[in-house]
Amino acid sequence: MMRLAILDDYQKAALAMADWESLRPAVEVRTFHDTLAGEDAVAERLRDFEIIVAMRERTPFRRSLLKRLPKLKLLITTGMRNAAIDVRAAAERGIVVAGTGSLPYPTAELTWALILALARNVAREDAGMRQGGWQTTVGIGLRGKVLGILGLGNLGGQVAVLGKAFQMEVVAWSENLTPERASSLGVQRVDKDELFRRADFLTIHLLLSKRTRGLVGPDALALMKPTAYLINTSRGPIVDERALIAVLEGHKIAGAALDVYDQEPLPADHALRRLENVVLTPHLGYVTAENYRVYYGDAVENVRAFLAGNPIRVITPA
Repeated sequence: MMRLAILDDYQKAALAMADWESLRPAVEVRTFHDTLAGEDAVAERLRDFEIIVAMRERTPFRRSLLKRLPKLKLLITTGMRNAAIDVRAAAERGIVVAGTGSLPYPTAELTWALILALARNVAREDAGMRQGGWQTTVGIGLRGKVLGILGLGNLGGQVAVLGKAFQMEVVAWSENLTPERASSLGVQRVDKDELFRRADFLTIHLLLSKRTRGLVGPDALALMKPTAYLINTSRGPIVDERALIAVLEGHKIAGAALDVYDQEPLPADHALRRLENVVLTPHLGYVTAENYRVYYGDAVENVRAFLAGNPIRVITPA
C-alpha cells in the first residue's frame, strides 16, 4: 500500500472535495492541517510518503528537501504552476510532478470584494458594530474613480471588465502590455509612473519573477495619491513590504487590502496586523469550494493514472 499526504489542508476540507476513498486499498490517505516552518520538520513528517498533494505554494519543495524524501514517487500541486517546487530536481530523482486544473475567476472576484471593502470601510464598520458603535466612517463611491491595473493578463483583464461595469476609468501598465491588448478591453495603456500617480485604486495582477520581485517599491509608492488604495491578490514579494508598511503608518496613502504576504501564514505579531487602514485576508484568492473540487478531483485522477502507469498533467522542467 502506498501512503499519500495531503498538505496544508487549513480548513479540513480536502477529504470532502473529492472521492479519495476510490483510491483504497492501494493508497492510504492522510491529511495535515498546518504548515511547518522548517525543512527538518517537513522532511521528518513526509519521509514515509510515496505520494504528496501540495496546496499551491504553501510548502516549498526545494532540491534539499527532495533529497530527504527517499520514498517520494509522485508530487502533485494544485494548479499547473508552482514556483515553490524544484521541478528539475524532482525529475533528476525520478519523481513525477503533476498539476491540476483550476478555475480562472476566483481571484478576480476576491479582488473586487477587497476593493469594495476598502471603499466602504466594511471591515472597520463591522468591527465597530460588534463593539456597539454605529456609523463611524464615510465611504467613497467607485463611479468616476481611476482603477489602475498593474498587469493586464487573464486576471487583470477580468478585473478591468468589472471596473468598466462600475463606470470607473481604467488604466493599466505592465512591461509587455500592448496598446492593442489594452484597447480590446476598453483600457488606456499608460506608463508605470503615470499608473501610480493617477490610480485611486491600484490592483496588482502579475506573476512573481526576478523581474517583478520588489517592483512596487518606495519610489512607486511615493507617487501614489494620499487618497489612493493599493490592492494585492497576486504575490506578496511583488510589493516591498517594509516600504508599504511605512507609507501606511505615515498615512501617505489611504490604505491597502492584502491577500498575500512575504511570509505565509502571516506571523501573529506582524506589523500589518496592527494597522487600522489595512484590510487583510489569509491568501483566499483561490479558496472556493468550486476551485477545491477541481483541484482535489484532478489530484485523485492524477493518482489513478500514475498507479496505472500512465501519468497525466505532468509538469516538466522549463
